[in-house]
Amino acid sequence: MNTYDREILRLALPSIVSNVTVPLLGLADVAIVGHIGDERYIAAIAVGSMIFNVMYWLFAFLRMGTSGLTAQAYGAGRAGLTSAVLRQSLQVALGAGLLIILLQWPLRHVAFWLMGATPDVERLAIPYFNICVWGAPAMLGLYALTGWFVGMQNTRIPMAVAIGQNVVNILASLVFVFGLGMQVEGVALGTVVAQWAGFAGACWTGWKVYGRRGAAEPCGDDERLSASKFFHINRDIFLRTLCLVAVNLYFTSAGARQGAMMLAVNTLMMQLYLLFSYFLDGFAYAGEALAGRYYGAGDGDSLRRVVRHLFGWGGLMVVLFTLLYWLGGNTFLHLLTSDAAVVQAAADYYGWALLIPLCGMAAFVWDGIYIGITATRGMLLACFTASLVFFALWFLLGPVWGNHGLWVALLAYLFARGVVQTALFRNQLS
Repeated sequence: MNTYDREILRLALPSIVSNVTVPLLGLADVAIVGHIGDERYIAAIAVGSMIFNVMYWLFAFLRMGTSGLTAQAYGAGRAGLTSAVLRQSLQVALGAGLLIILLQWPLRHVAFWLMGATPDVERLAIPYFNICVWGAPAMLGLYALTGWFVGMQNTRIPMAVAIGQNVVNILASLVFVFGLGMQVEGVALGTVVAQWAGFAGACWTGWKVYGRRGAAEPCGDDERLSASKFFHINRDIFLRTLCLVAVNLYFTSAGARQGAMMLAVNTLMMQLYLLFSYFLDGFAYAGEALAGRYYGAGDGDSLRRVVRHLFGWGGLMVVLFTLLYWLGGNTFLHLLTSDAAVVQAAADYYGWALLIPLCGMAAFVWDGIYIGITATRGMLLACFTASLVFFALWFLLGPVWGNHGLWVALLAYLFARGVVQTALFRNQLS
């Protein structure tokens, strides 16, 4: 194993562990409410979770932009600039979190109107929203801190924080739901408790590791972060995120309009998508750190080598996950819910899950590389083009194939992102 593979694995493995805890947490939430005995609880968690995913995805630049800018400053040896990036990102994150709390009532009204869930599902999802909204500052603050740690070539701290946060979340949800007899509200309370615990743990750990090394010292005039550069990069990421949000929101909404059963089916299937995407994001995080580091240091040869090795690892993951989904499909669905009707309905669509790794790998790996070199305009162009592909295919195939057409559109969207990013890198960025 050469130096580049060792560096990739050093950064990717802790990121994989921390990222995998995210879909595993979603699986735990679905499994907890899935064993209450009614598909409406699964659907309510799906709707409530999607609403917060939408809001938080809109602020994904807090992690991505912070990671790329920090990695480049680290590669250039500008310690003061890394500190300036963190301060500016945290200020934006905490301010945005407080704004979400202040605007929670109009946000809730608009969000549920857009989701278009059935009245029974909405009635169960509203208490989930009312509780989870209080974790917004902690979640956005964690975005900024995680991006900064990755840019500093340190993925072990985010791993430790993610593991601790998710253990707290699962244990708290189990206590609230099965110990205290709560339902959706118990899952929501567990989420909020874990979010604030994770943010506090990240702040404390970051100070212990970096605060005493001078990383938090004020920087000179020549190492201040340009506000225009910060917002220019994050503007492109924000617009790109809007495209992601539009596709994911519409995917869930299209399932909801087909009834609680089909929404529950798509929720189970999306856990497979999330499991693979968060796993591949471990290598994307390695790409952010290493691509940004070599770009900031002006080492183009190492940057190209890292790109090749990242795609080698991505190809290996495609083979492993395709085999995993092929061999363990029915067992996996039964782990998520004891509702035989939901499992039977999901089995009809399980074949599409086998194509998720093949269609999505390139998009996930390129995202990390583009973030590291802050080629945010290319990311925006690729995602916008792929979103057009998604909506075009859905409106063509949906009336004929129904939910099958929805999954075809989603897979084509993933594949198109990778194709466009590959073409842009070869023709322009390389």
